[in-house]
Amino acid sequence: MKNVRLVRHGESAANAGAATLDHASIPLTEKGIEQAKRVAQSADRAPELIVASPFSRARATADATISVFPDAPFETWPIEEFTYLDPARCVNTTVGQRKAWVEQYWANADPSYIDGEGAESFVEFVGRARSFLDHLATHPAQDILVFSHGQFLNAVAWIIKRKPLQVDAQAMIEWRRYEIDNHVRNACGYVVTRGLGDSSWAVRDSIDIDGAVNLNKLQARSPMP
Repeated sequence: MKNVRLVRHGESAANAGAATLDHASIPLTEKGIEQAKRVAQSADRAPELIVASPFSRARATADATISVFPDAPFETWPIEEFTYLDPARCVNTTVGQRKAWVEQYWANADPSYIDGEGAESFVEFVGRARSFLDHLATHPAQDILVFSHGQFLNAVAWIIKRKPLQVDAQAMIEWRRYEIDNHVRNACGYVVTRGLGDSSWAVRDSIDIDGAVNLNKLQARSPMP
């Protein structure tokens, strides 16, 4: 069975309410660094592959695990967070300052809309999540640990659970509701699996932290298909 642990990055400066220069270079807070260390310390064996988003907060979270398992193969994949607002207008803004823009974007429910250079549409975002699952399916590694972002991980889980046939306005509204109802906290995530010879994925468990994450116990209790 292919077993993939999907982990959101530790707390970032933006999560803590600070103003940030751009979406890609947001650093971890001290709390986020400690969360990353706890994730790393919870695994007692090396995964066959470690994957991270190119965004610095995800890579910094992955680095804690890489330092524990320096011989584990590491790859950077295009699994960065959904950038749906024009990055140029978000420079030096906080989450609170962007709130009205965020609400307007989702209220418009236009899956093809691109807000500006460096932003992507909802259609493109879902396409990346689907490509990620395809890449996982064809990769020879069977035990994979992935460090990504909350909305991206929820896009992956939503695709697996809901199997949307079209990425239209209704799908966009439904995903936004799913994202709010299933918010992924920092250093938390999902375990997804795919049986040998099986073309379908399943969300088998959730990764949560209250003190520490034990990735191996989560893997062990994930039910067989």
